[in-house]
Amino acid sequence: MTEFVQSPALSRGPGGPDGPQDFARVRRIVKTDEFSSVFRLRPVQRSAHFVLYTRDNQLPHARLGVVAAKRFAPRAVTRNTIKRVTRELFRVSRLPAIDCIVRLSRPVNSKSGPATATSLKTALRLELQRLFAPLIAGAK
Repeated sequence: MTEFVQSPALSRGPGGPDGPQDFARVRRIVKTDEFSSVFRLRPVQRSAHFVLYTRDNQLPHARLGVVAAKRFAPRAVTRNTIKRVTRELFRVSRLPAIDCIVRLSRPVNSKSGPATATSLKTALRLELQRLFAPLIAGAK
């Protein structure tokens, strides 16, 4: 019988001097009541397609929730791309101990256009970086 050995590149270790480089379950907002408690607050930032809600938490790290409704991104591929890009930016950002929810608030593309393209990913990444920028600057 062969053993499966996970390569170091795939492991979810501490990530080096900048802190954790993973997106473990403890860094996610997953329960409905946790989402509701953050949604009760006013939006902190808005961009062309997203709304960012934040709330202080009592944990030693930040947590993230992403909401991408089907009515604003009809294709699952597009919704998953939005979530993937958001999680990646959150993972590499140094945020204070807060709960963040990023909600898609306007349509990003239609069923007639391409589901995902390099230009869409780049535009989403830039927009989300601008959304997170004040939080990152406040953490320093």
